[in-house]
Amino acid sequence: MLKRENIFVMDDTRAHTQDIRPLKIVILNLMPLKITTETDLIRLLSNTPLQLDINFMKLRSHTPKNTPIEHMLMFYRSFEEMRNENFDGMIITGAPVEQLSFEDVTYWDEMTQIFAWAHTHVTSTLFICWAAQAGLYYHYGIPKFLLNKKMFGVFPQKILDPQLPIFRGFDDVFMMPHSRHTEVHREDILSNSELSLIAESAESGVSMVMARGGREFFITGHLEYSPNTLDNEYRRDKDIRNDVELPQHYYLNDDPRQKPFVSWRAHANLLYNNWINYYVYQETPYDISQIR
Repeated sequence: MLKRENIFVMDDTRAHTQDIRPLKIVILNLMPLKITTETDLIRLLSNTPLQLDINFMKLRSHTPKNTPIEHMLMFYRSFEEMRNENFDGMIITGAPVEQLSFEDVTYWDEMTQIFAWAHTHVTSTLFICWAAQAGLYYHYGIPKFLLNKKMFGVFPQKILDPQLPIFRGFDDVFMMPHSRHTEVHREDILSNSELSLIAESAESGVSMVMARGGREFFITGHLEYSPNTLDNEYRRDKDIRNDVELPQHYYLNDDPRQKPFVSWRAHANLLYNNWINYYVYQETPYDISQIR
């Protein structure tokens, strides 16, 4: 399937003859359409020249409704099965629970165990959308706030620290898709000395926060989205409700009859490559058991 998606996959012979250790990456995939999210993330990760061993984690306290159980059994392992392992990098995705308070999420207790585990068992972690807000809340006490209307579209982001390796090769402004009902406030990030606000938008607010020198990145949007994801969301919701607004800065001429204007994919690939290279590969110990 990955080759049909034009995703590079190294064959076993080549993998075993390279004199390097594969980087172990774990993805905690909380999105409802898990196969779609897997493909989106692997498409970005596959562009690095480094060899990656990608693993998928599932929650014991939540059973997905939109993914075949056979798929989950074949490709996913529970946190309990993985908690004694170390990983070079981790990605925690968004989840459709953002309008609930964190403590009201049915799997919150398990999430807090995973957050605490990642702190000492993973070299660098990317937290995406709801996971970014949840991680900021758990680790640093940053609250989230309900928006008056959904932040929905593709918005320009301003880089605040262009010298950071995560932004190497970036333009001064880059685009990022957002699809969320809640936000974190700029002043809360700036008031915490452990956090660095590294990218933001006049329209969509806080977009990227860094902590622990790059061992944690909190991304409030979805650079991993494929070109049609927002279109699919818009048409899905429009069939259910009559108050759904167009995603902003997305369709050509703001006309949903025309195809989406893709403006974020180059920077998405660059960000994931920079993360893997500068914050995972360059920082992780060769002996993965030494991660602390």
